[in-house]
Amino acid sequence: MQEAYIIGNITVKDEIKWAEYKSKVPETLAPWEGTLVFRGEKLTDFTIDGYSNKTHTDNVIIKFPNQQALDSWIQSDAYQALVPNRELAADIDLVSYQSMS
Repeated sequence: MQEAYIIGNITVKDEIKWAEYKSKVPETLAPWEGTLVFRGEKLTDFTIDGYSNKTHTDNVIIKFPNQQALDSWIQSDAYQALVPNRELAADIDLVSYQSMS
């Protein structure tokens, strides 16, 4: 099976709630062998015409051994318990990808 990744594009609404949410996510990843690959804040939008309508300011990338593990994590009781706080803390677009290599 190929590795799977979840990428989150994030706009933080409440820094305190966001910090609390971020601190609890790693413990939910362990049973599914999820690992945080990257978490960062946007520096620059590179566009052809100099205009960007992208509003998200943060990104996160989490790696899983396969899509089944990713799906099991996102549906897990442990992660779902964090979702209400996540929704108060930030606007997030989550997309999963499968490794092509």
